[in-house]
Amino acid sequence: MLRIASSAAWLLILGLYDSCLSDKTGTTFTFKEYQYKDSPKNEMTFHEFETACEQSSACNQMTGLAQMRCVRECVSPSCYREIYSSDPLEEGEIDVRLNSFKGCFVQRSGRTRN
Repeated sequence: MLRIASSAAWLLILGLYDSCLSDKTGTTFTFKEYQYKDSPKNEMTFHEFETACEQSSACNQMTGLAQMRCVRECVSPSCYREIYSSDPLEEGEIDVRLNSFKGCFVQRSGRTRN
């Protein structure tokens, strides 16, 4: 188990995290955030939509990043536009927006579950 001995170390870690969210110009990356409750029912509902979209004629011939973008837009076009359209996912990018996307999906689909 890793133990951080001082608050200075935490500040260093947080600074590194913040720099990962910045682009080359030093601008902090921001996006609309939605709360998402990670429950089995919410995950099951999201996965059902995701699977249906993966199998759709629009997305099933694609692979990799193009398929991921297609599937997310299929799952919820309005959430995709709000969260991803101004700054689409790039190859190798860690998707820090996924939980906000799921929260938006659950909220807009009216399927909020515990």
